[in-house]
Amino acid sequence: MKYMLIMRTTDEALAASAEVDFEQIIAEMGAFNESMIKAGVLAGGDGLTDAAEGFVIEFTDEEPLITDGPYGETKELFNGFWILDVASAEEAAEWARKAPLGKGNKLEVRRIAGVEDFPADNEWIQKEAGWRAESEAKNS
Repeated sequence: MKYMLIMRTTDEALAASAEVDFEQIIAEMGAFNESMIKAGVLAGGDGLTDAAEGFVIEFTDEEPLITDGPYGETKELFNGFWILDVASAEEAAEWARKAPLGKGNKLEVRRIAGVEDFPADNEWIQKEAGWRAESEAKNS
């Protein structure tokens, strides 16, 4: 089963992390990533740039509205993610507890839906399975 660990942070946590040596942050994250790689559970992941570089597309009107970041008052920001391939939610939680995140940060742990979660006879599900197989063949 695949799980996504969604790193969420607050303005206060970002401010606190600015007081920690950047090399220390990189070393801690690197060691955490390495431990997951060595255990064979890390399937992917990345950090994100500052929210000021991003934008939001809001689907509330007939025409989607684009708003540049930063987004005004922020209570939590999606700051990065890891994708783990583990046997259970409990194992995903074990890895999440080990993440080197400071006070004020959160990790949301969500199972990634697999093809088995959808009707096998659905045309679009079958096409998706074919696209994934093609993509995997290209990347092999």
